[in-house]
Parts: sequence; structure tokens; C-alpha cells
Amino acid sequence: MDLPLAGIRVFDLTTTLAGPYAAQILGDFGADVIKIEAPGGDGIRNAGPGRSTGMSAVHFGLNRNKRSIELDLKTAPAKEALWRLIDGADVFLHAIRPHKIAALGFSPEAVLARNPGIIYAGLHGYHAHGPYGGRPAYDDVVQGEAGIAETFALRDGQPALVPSSFVDKNTGLIAANGILAAIIQRQRTGQGLYLEIGMFEGMVAYNLVEHLYGRTFVPAEGEAGYARAVSAYRRPHATKDGYICMLPYTDSQWRRFWNLAGRAELCDDPRFATMNARSHNIDDLYKIAGGLLTERTSEDWLTVMSEADIPSGRVNSFDDLLTNDHLNAIGFFRPYDHPSEGAIITPDTAYRFNGKSLPVHRHHPKFGEHTREILSEAGYSDDEIDAILKPS
Repeated sequence: MDLPLAGIRVFDLTTTLAGPYAAQILGDFGADVIKIEAPGGDGIRNAGPGRSTGMSAVHFGLNRNKRSIELDLKTAPAKEALWRLIDGADVFLHAIRPHKIAALGFSPEAVLARNPGIIYAGLHGYHAHGPYGGRPAYDDVVQGEAGIAETFALRDGQPALVPSSFVDKNTGLIAANGILAAIIQRQRTGQGLYLEIGMFEGMVAYNLVEHLYGRTFVPAEGEAGYARAVSAYRRPHATKDGYICMLPYTDSQWRRFWNLAGRAELCDDPRFATMNARSHNIDDLYKIAGGLLTERTSEDWLTVMSEADIPSGRVNSFDDLLTNDHLNAIGFFRPYDHPSEGAIITPDTAYRFNGKSLPVHRHHPKFGEHTREILSEAGYSDDEIDAILKPS
């Protein structure tokens, strides 16, 4: 398969989740992603179950389609090796705080001076020029700071965290998008650039797409917080034997739902007749609609709503996903024979290029697995590689 980023080389200094996820996306698209790891390796390698040290389940979720090189950037030989690798790089990605990467000698100015065509992508907790610049940041912290935890408070009365690495994964997507745009810009201009990606800023922008709401206007036309999203009644709905999720959205979908539920008189209820009216009566709408679902089984509702073209679906467990008819019909869960870890499952991506999935073209690497291979490609001899790995 002719992958879209074939020929692009990415050197990735990131660890944990956001940066590795961004780099994996680039690797899925065909880039030659080289994961640069300090002695001991990325800590995420040991998060969760595994069959051998450094090859955990979470590592498998983040690091396919990459090679791994060990470099101790506290030593002069390793620093010089990284400079030589940068000479042949298209993208340099890191998540080191600005003052710390500068202290290592790899500031944007230094790297772009050495390779003017490189895309220097700095993934920071906060944009460096603001008062938060240089502060450490992790998913849980940014969920709070970006107002994501507040959405739970608006609904439930107290803040809470999304039980997923929500900020990290979304930041990875944001970073990958920015890098792809930078690659296109470089194709037009021939010049490299410094791309700064802020976790906090990215998630504030993401969260306020709908939640800026009435505060969009000056003066304000209402409070912040999208009423539909934070309604206490927006949730999986109980049926006679379980739960389903449903969302009639358009006027016609709601009319079809009221008829299916035996409440045809609500089709003409002024509270629910239009989208604007529904948005002002969202709690009543969801409370009434949800209450009607208890009268039939989940399967009954899903069948009749499918026939009526009303969006609805099951509330799946993680195990349910593994046996999901649709996912298995499209080959979403790909069995993969890893050279050291044996049989694993690799989920597919969202993409199909001319009907084809993006392949696993490189296995998930062991720590430092490709160190000699990569340094040899950069022109180092075996003795020189030994000196880099075991400096005197």
C-alpha cells in the first residue's frame, strides 16, 4: 500500500501518552517514526499487563509502526548522534518543557539553524510566552484547568474527571493535525518551522466549541455551558431489561419517536416542536423521552428505532466491543503475531484509503531495539555506536 507519509522521517522524544499517540498516527500514515528513549525506556512501557518487561498493554496501544533507539542525552556522544540524526529528519517532536529542552541544547532556534527544513514540533502543557509557560502538565490537571471537570459539576453538582486519558489522546490528535499541516506548508514554501502545541490551549478551544454558548456574544446572551450537553437527563436510558442510548435530533426524528412511543400528542407540544424550543426545555424533553423507554426491552427499541431511522445504540462494555458484529465484519480487531510477544490484537484506525486499512508495517518495538540499525543508517561504525552506548 502506498502510504501518504512514506518518505517522511520523524524523530520523537516524547513519552507517556499524548506525544506517542501523535507519533503513532504519523507512523500509521507511513512516516518512519523513530522513538528516542532515555536509558530505561519510556515509563509507559510498564503500564498495565504484559508478557515481558517494557512491553505492556498500554505500550502496545501507543507505539506501533515505530522504531526505537536508546540515547542518553546527558552524554556528549549521544547529543552529537542526535544532531546527526536531525540532519536527516523531516520532523522533530518532543514534549520537554521549553527551558529544559533549551538546556539540553535542542531549542527551536538551534535545531532550525542546523536543519532549516525541519518541522520542530514542541508539545507543551501551556504556550511558552504566557504566565503558565514552563509549568508541568498532565491529563488530570488539564481536565480541571480547561473546564472539562466543570461540565460534570454543571450536570451532577460536583466536578469529575473523564475516566479516560481524554486530554492526552485529544492532544495527540491535535498535534498530529498540526504536524500534517506543517508538512503541507513546507511543501509549498520549502522552509521548516517551529510548531508549538499547547495541551491547555488546545483543550480549552475543544471544550468551548459548544460550551462558550451564551458567552460567545458581547454583551453575553446567556451563561456558558451548552444546556443539552449538561442536562442531568442526558445519559443512557433504562429499558425494561437494560440500557440504550438514543438521540432523535431533527424535528422529524422527534415526531417519529413520539409516535413510536405512543405519545403522538407530544408532536405538537410547543416545548418540543422545534430545535430552539427543545433547547430551552431540554430537561423536560429528556426526562419524558427517557421515561418512555422503560416500557419495552432494549432489543425492541433498537429494532423499531432502526426501522424509523432514529439514531440509537447499545451500551457496550469493553468485552462487548471485542465481539461486536459490525467491528468483526469489517476486520477492525486485527490479530498480529508480534516477534517477541506472540499473539496480540491491534485495533484498526478510523481510516480507509481506497477501501484499505492502514497496515501495521512495523511491529511495536522493544526498548532500543533499532539503536544500531538507525545509527548505522546515519553513518556510524560499530565501534562508534559502542562509544555512544557506553561512553567513557
